[in-house]
Amino acid sequence: MKRRSLIQRVGLFALVLTGTIIFAACNSNNGTQQTLDVKEIKFGIISTESQSNQKPIWEPFIKEMEKQIGIPVKPFYVTQYSGVIEAMATGDVQLAWYGGKSYIEAAKKSNAEAFAQTVNADGTKGYVSHLIVNKDSKIAAEAKALGENKGDEYVIKNSKNLTFAFNEPNSTSGFLVPSFYVFAKNGVNPKEAFKRLIFSGSHEATALAVANNQVDVATNNSESLTRLEETNPEARKKIEVIWTSELIPSDPIAYRKDLPEEVKKKIKDFFYNYKEEKVLKPLGWKEFVSADDAGWNTIRELEIAKKIAEVESNKDLKEEDKKQQIDELKQQLAEINK
Repeated sequence: MKRRSLIQRVGLFALVLTGTIIFAACNSNNGTQQTLDVKEIKFGIISTESQSNQKPIWEPFIKEMEKQIGIPVKPFYVTQYSGVIEAMATGDVQLAWYGGKSYIEAAKKSNAEAFAQTVNADGTKGYVSHLIVNKDSKIAAEAKALGENKGDEYVIKNSKNLTFAFNEPNSTSGFLVPSFYVFAKNGVNPKEAFKRLIFSGSHEATALAVANNQVDVATNNSESLTRLEETNPEARKKIEVIWTSELIPSDPIAYRKDLPEEVKKKIKDFFYNYKEEKVLKPLGWKEFVSADDAGWNTIRELEIAKKIAEVESNKDLKEEDKKQQIDELKQQLAEINK
C-alpha cells in the first residue's frame, strides 16, 4: 500500500582528504580505486544541551563503539547543528547523530546516508515538539484557559506582546515543526510577529530561558524536557507545555556514503546489535533499528509544505509568481513520493 504523505494528512499545504580517512589514487594499470586505510572515525553529535552535560553520557557509548568496530572513534561536539553538517561535508566527520531536519540537509550537502534509527527508552520511534512557557506566568493560565492544546492560538493572537525563542534553524522540533504547524499554516511570519524573536541554540538553552523568565514562549521537545528532569529538575518544574505537535520520526544515525563497505558493515553491526541499557538509557534510547534515507521523507514533505504555505500567504508576490513557485514545490513533492 502506498504510504499516505504528510501533505495529505495536514491538508496540502570528492571526499575531502583528511588525516582520518585516506583513499588510494586511481591505479594507473587498471583504473580502479582501492581503499588503503581508515585510521579514525569522527562521530558528530548535534548540540541539544551544553557539552558539560553531553560528554559524560556520550563517552561510554563512544568507547563501546570504538572497542567493537576496532577503529578509534573520536566524538565531535558542536554548538550548532550546522557544525556537524559542514564537518561531514568536508570529510572531517564520517558518522553522525542527526535530527530529522539536520539529516535531510546533510543528505543534500554532505554525502550523508541514514542507516539506523534511534528507538526511545520506552520502545517508541518518535517524539513531539512543544511550545513552552513559565508555569507561573499569566501566559500559562490564559493559554490553558483556551482549551487542550490551544496554546498555539494564544501565541498567534498575542504575538506582538511576546518574546519568542526558537531552538535553531536546523532543528526539527525546535524550528521546522512549529514553523509549519504554528506559523506557516496560519499565514504568520514569526520574524514580523513578535516583540522580540531569538534563536537560542540548544533545547536546553530555550528551556532555561523560559524557566528564568528571559523569554515568554519557546520551542522544545518531549525528549529534551525528559532529559531536563534529570539534569535540572528545578528548572523543569518551572516549565509548562502549552502546545504539542504531531509525532515526529525519531532520529537518524548516518555515515558518509563513500566510507569503505567493510567499515560501513562494522558500524552497522555495532548499532544494530548494541542494547546495553546502562549505556543507552542516559541517552534516552533503548536500541537502534535498521533504516534508510526514505524514512525521513516526512520531514522533506513538511519542509515543502512550510514553503508552500509561506508562498500562499506572501502578499508581496504576484499571483502568477505564486503559482509558478507553488507548482515547482508541488513537483518536488511529487518526486519525493514516487
